[in-house]
Amino acid sequence: MERLNPAATDLLEANQLIQQELQPYNHGKVEETANLTNNVGVGEGTIIHGRTTIRGPVIIGEHCEIGPNAYIGPYTSIGDHVRIANTEIENSIVMSGARIDCGKRVTDSLIGKNVEIIDSNQSVPKSHKLILGDASRVTL
Repeated sequence: MERLNPAATDLLEANQLIQQELQPYNHGKVEETANLTNNVGVGEGTIIHGRTTIRGPVIIGEHCEIGPNAYIGPYTSIGDHVRIANTEIENSIVMSGARIDCGKRVTDSLIGKNVEIIDSNQSVPKSHKLILGDASRVTL
């Protein structure tokens, strides 16, 4: 893990400890071509679309939409009302209302409420638009 601020590192480590005891459950809908392995918790009203791989331990909140073309790796916690597509994410915490559709791999990250991470190729002219909190670090 790259050097995050100590509080961020502590949160990611606490997330890992909590997920080690996760028992799998599914209160949502998992499409036929989705692949869930190890301990995965899927909240009520969540849809896991086809061409999606989820390797637990992973916790996914309620009313989320995951996929298509998504990989959710171990030790990822996803809040409610999150949309993730065309993205790989691992060892991260994604807060409620976030939208991630960037065609990139995201690791060791804390993503706040209602954050949008989208592919710059979806906009013209191509650019990176960032609103970052104190002591943020971004690699593009």
